[in-house]
Amino acid sequence: MMHGDPLRKRKIAVLGSRSVGKSSLVVQYVENNFVDSYYPTIENTFSKHIKHNGVEYDCDIIDTAGQDEFSILNSKHAIGIHGYVLVYNVANRQSFDMISIVHDKILDISGESKVPCVVVGQKSDLAEQRQVQAVEAQKLAQSINANFVETSARTNTNVGEFIDLRFHGLNHSIIVLAALPFTSTRVLAWVPWSGKSCENLGLKGGNGTLWGA
Repeated sequence: MMHGDPLRKRKIAVLGSRSVGKSSLVVQYVENNFVDSYYPTIENTFSKHIKHNGVEYDCDIIDTAGQDEFSILNSKHAIGIHGYVLVYNVANRQSFDMISIVHDKILDISGESKVPCVVVGQKSDLAEQRQVQAVEAQKLAQSINANFVETSARTNTNVGEFIDLRFHGLNHSIIVLAALPFTSTRVLAWVPWSGKSCENLGLKGGNGTLWGA
């Protein structure tokens, strides 16, 4: 980047039900700190400078208030957004069911018939309380042309690179994160939207896998 050139701007919205760990995920990524509880009704924007492949980005991450089936998605969550993180809690079936609802709301407010997606299941450390199996989440991700990965903010699993990895490919993408009940390598990636299904990026490791639609 030439001296004096502005940083490339990227804006990412994190969506999902209340108390699924959206804030914990964002704070862990931005501040490298685990926050167990966070006031659920406040919307915050976190900023982080990211350097990827020699290119610097000024990234705003919008940590939204939790959504439910009656929530109206704000237009600011569609205008100027380069990517979405759709988060559910693997120990909460209802939060998983909300992924499809939130996805449909994004389509409605954006006026698009298709959007690129990645699905993220949070709180993977809650192994004994798991209500949503990875294979089921993978099927949902495929049905909405999304990639899928599981993560845990508490154990810092798949958090450190969930934006950095393949950041240069970000182009109005949706990211879905899933929390794992086991240790996994960091595999989440941004996938560019081509109007078709997302690529299988072939990133695998440990007990975790990034699936492509």
